[in-house]
Formats: sequence, C-alpha cells, structure tokens
Amino acid sequence: MDKIQTWLYDILNAIIEIESFIEDTERSFGRYQDDLRTRRAVERNIEIIGEALSKILKLNSNIAISNSR
Repeated sequence: MDKIQTWLYDILNAIIEIESFIEDTERSFGRYQDDLRTRRAVERNIEIIGEALSKILKLNSNIAISNSR
C-alpha cells in the first residue's frame, strides 16, 4: 500500500470514529459543546484528517481535493 492510500485509510478511519462518537447522542451543538470528551475526540480526529490531507497534497500537488484548505 502506498503512502497516499495509507493516508486515505487514516482519513476514512477518522471519519468512522467521529461518526461512532456521535451516533448514540442527541445531535445538537449545545450538547456537543457540553461534552468535553466527545469534543476532544472529534477535534483530534479532525486534526488527523487535516494532517493526512496536508501530507497527500505535499506528496502530489496534482491531486484535486476540493475545499482541502
């Protein structure tokens, strides 16, 4: 598996984790703001997504990922 596929896999796993953190809860911003653990977990996964996107674009700037910045 090449580096880009690995990073895409990391992005997919981060998205799946985010969905799992919020699937059994009321989906409201107020609830999210009040839940420090969920907020930190979601924020960390967003960081993972951002880091992976950054690595992908540095390795191959010809890859078009809309709204990546």
